[in-house]
Amino acid sequence: MSSTTTSVTPFLMFEGDAEAALNFYVQTIPGSSIISITRYGPGEAGTEGKVSMARANIGGSLEVMAIDSYVKHAFKFTPSLSLFVKFTEEHGDDAIDRIVRTLSDGGSVLMPVDNYGFSRRFAWVNDRFGVSWQLNLE
Repeated sequence: MSSTTTSVTPFLMFEGDAEAALNFYVQTIPGSSIISITRYGPGEAGTEGKVSMARANIGGSLEVMAIDSYVKHAFKFTPSLSLFVKFTEEHGDDAIDRIVRTLSDGGSVLMPVDNYGFSRRFAWVNDRFGVSWQLNLE
């Protein structure tokens, strides 16, 4: 049996908001950064200057890819797939409260911050771009 490296990366497809969304996530989730952004150029299929491919690190542990699709779709993001963020005690209650408020501003709260038995501090939100986030304080 040969050894191969397989990589799985979440891919977020936007219709014009990819850069704004990634910048929002980098500013909101501690330890995040933009890795790279490539833009559509003149004469390419996408809108010139919009994101043809971007990569970001969210929370120091998850790499995501994003694109501004030039093809219009009849679908958007769904909470069926979400980004799960684990916070440790060192982050504290204030951090999760602040991040929930920030991510849900312009979006919606699916489950407010509370003790749900499986976690003493958990929340589930959709951000203003439609991306779903589960936030858990271990």
